[in-house]
Amino acid sequence: MEESELRWLFTRLATRDATERSLALAEIEVTGGELVPNGSPNGTGDGMRIGSNDHCADGTLIESALSKNVTSTRFLAHILRLAIQCPFSDVRERCKAVLQGVKEQGGKIPRQCGTGPSSFIPNSEIQGVENGADEQVREIFTDVFVQSQRLDHLTAVMGLHPQYLAAFCRTQDFMLRGNGPLPYDYRNYIAILTAARHRCSYVMGLQESEFLSQGGDREWLQGLEHVPPKIQDLYELIKLLSHRPWLITQELIEKLLKGPHNWTLSELVQACVLISHFTSLPSFIYGCGINPEIDMDGGHTLRPPSLTDESGLSNNNKPNEESAGGNVEELVQKMKNIEKQSDTEDSQEEKVKKFEKVREQSGKLLPRSPGSCGEREDITPFVQDPSFLYEDFARRGENSQFQTFRAQDYTWEDQGYSLVNRYYPDVSQLMDDKLGVAYNMTYNTMGHKKQVDTSLLRRAIWNYIHSLYGIRHDDYDYGEINELLDRQLKTYIKTIACYPDRTTKHDYDSFWLDFKHSEKVHVNVMVLEARIQASLLYCLRAIMRYMT
Repeated sequence: MEESELRWLFTRLATRDATERSLALAEIEVTGGELVPNGSPNGTGDGMRIGSNDHCADGTLIESALSKNVTSTRFLAHILRLAIQCPFSDVRERCKAVLQGVKEQGGKIPRQCGTGPSSFIPNSEIQGVENGADEQVREIFTDVFVQSQRLDHLTAVMGLHPQYLAAFCRTQDFMLRGNGPLPYDYRNYIAILTAARHRCSYVMGLQESEFLSQGGDREWLQGLEHVPPKIQDLYELIKLLSHRPWLITQELIEKLLKGPHNWTLSELVQACVLISHFTSLPSFIYGCGINPEIDMDGGHTLRPPSLTDESGLSNNNKPNEESAGGNVEELVQKMKNIEKQSDTEDSQEEKVKKFEKVREQSGKLLPRSPGSCGEREDITPFVQDPSFLYEDFARRGENSQFQTFRAQDYTWEDQGYSLVNRYYPDVSQLMDDKLGVAYNMTYNTMGHKKQVDTSLLRRAIWNYIHSLYGIRHDDYDYGEINELLDRQLKTYIKTIACYPDRTTKHDYDSFWLDFKHSEKVHVNVMVLEARIQASLLYCLRAIMRYMT
């Protein structure tokens, strides 16, 4: 088998047709080929292909490979991934048997690094294909696996909120595989370039794999210098949307639409949607401590397990109760106090002063220095101007040279939705549904307390995220943010929203000590969606100004 045939084999395993799966499983264990090194031609370190010229006596792929001591660790990592994550029990059991056969014949089999999809959240908290996923989650997991041939860690963690996961999957699937003016390989490559701005090798790895499966040119994966000028021209927009979207101007839009390698309006709107999505996704990835996929670099190892691996998540960074903010009882009482004061309303001038105060205080929240995030060494070819990062919209003690984005002047509901729907039909409704789920999602619980109206807290988090990007809601009392969001939570939100690759487990542990993990993941969902909305509003407004 060539590499394309190997990909086809895994595709056949990702089908609801049990008969087809059975035939594909037979090819994993019994075939006339052998595993031989191939120098990793696709640059992913596979180091193997399946050849079909040399036939061994008994015709088994595993024994043939073992006899020559060339069994591919990467190939076995794929088998391990299926043995753990595949929603189809027949595939899981057969893959476990293959791995056991390799082990019994003296071969080295890889094991998963870490204890599950997240390095922040105990595996026992996350629903899996074998540990009690409810029917709704199991169905979503199966759909994701059939569509992409894997049940990725992002999906597993997002499964803590099934309603949002369903909306997220529908939207992302349409962006990458549905109708639209951009070729499929362009979509994946834009995702790769955007994820690289936040050094998110996790998203890059998944998108590179899909890029190749869509027939993408392998040479493009060597970096920006190897792609068509049209994509190179888009990079300035990617850079600005990723870090400082308020710098996007109608002049930049005009340059893209009228340049020598011009984009059409429909193509540009789709590109803006993709960039906004994939520049925000690292906030969720890093904020939840998503581990590499089993078949990725860093996702498997041949080393024996250590005591740390066996004991699960380390608590070395866990803060003491005195330093961790967000006590449930205290927050509930603050929300009650705010509701009692709702009859009195500040003047517009006073509301602006409170907004400026929140923004000034945010400037004092400094993220940690960049740490070791397990990032790829070959990320540099995809990044230009790496020193261009997020800067506070208005620095402390300075008047901003940029005008605050008044949310009422250009809204998603009144202008953004219709503009996207005009040039990129169907995705606008999917995005609107996903946004609505994220904004309104509640289980009416906070920690151990039930029957709690969480709307004030959710709105404070959402509007705080927007304030980091210079967006002000005229009808909101920004004093509520300082009442409801403690310093630890603000620092965490600013870190994952603006510098996601600097997020540590200490940051995750430092807020809401007595809240559930699912509630912390809920915060990450809101950061993801509010960030998407902020980016989209800036670029869509610039497009509208160009058009008028």
